[in-house]
Amino acid sequence: MHQKTKIIQQRYEGFLQTNILWKNTTIYDLVPFEIDAFSSKINISIDENLRLGKYIERFVSYQLAQEKSIKIIAENIQIQKEKITKGELDCIILKDEKPIHIEIIYKFYLYDRSVGKAEIEHFIGPNRKDSLVEKLVKLKEKQLPLLYSKECCAYLKSIHVNIDKIQQQVYFKVQLFVPLSEENIQLDQLNQACIVGFYSNKKELEQFKDCKFFIPNKKDWLLVPHQNVDWLNFHQFYEKSTEYLERQFSPLCWLKKSNGEIKKFFLVWW
Repeated sequence: MHQKTKIIQQRYEGFLQTNILWKNTTIYDLVPFEIDAFSSKINISIDENLRLGKYIERFVSYQLAQEKSIKIIAENIQIQKEKITKGELDCIILKDEKPIHIEIIYKFYLYDRSVGKAEIEHFIGPNRKDSLVEKLVKLKEKQLPLLYSKECCAYLKSIHVNIDKIQQQVYFKVQLFVPLSEENIQLDQLNQACIVGFYSNKKELEQFKDCKFFIPNKKDWLLVPHQNVDWLNFHQFYEKSTEYLERQFSPLCWLKKSNGEIKKFFLVWW
């Protein structure tokens, strides 16, 4: 398999294996879009220069296109008012003939008990710049209401979609990471299966001196960790990771224990 095709395949499999953040319920009145992973084979080329969010939209588009019950009507719809873009709708589909507007989200959040009071409030971005709550509020108050704007209604009419019949759902895939000291956290509201690793600071990392490490690039954050990479020893990793931390950037890393077990973790600067 061609190297470029192979890496797209590995990322797609990682994307498919990432769970949605909640199911069979609503959170912040947001309805989850649920779909079974139909096929894990992918054969499209994707521009490597796309940022991660746009890259993942290509995966979703491919995944939806494999489903017999789904027909994609429109994607990446710019809603404009007097030539100014008010926002974008990710995707409109027909599922079993019913129209659905889907917003696509793929995030990495870390559990910090010191932030907020409730479970949902404890999840923040790896660099502490954003949070799960901020994203949910933005979806509920800004991104989903765009559908009912005058400009969007006119657009829906032009593609023969009845605004009164359309449902709105969020395809919200997430990798969650918990503190090294609290790896057994049980979630009440969110999907436990989203927890895929831990996070630690440099000091806590001392206990893994005998392990090997790897720092994937951002698009490879999607991957299910595997053996076949250029592993660093603790000293090499310590030096390389310092460059990230000095820029206040928390890298996602892989750790391989002496028994061969591989784990995913964030090394945080804070």
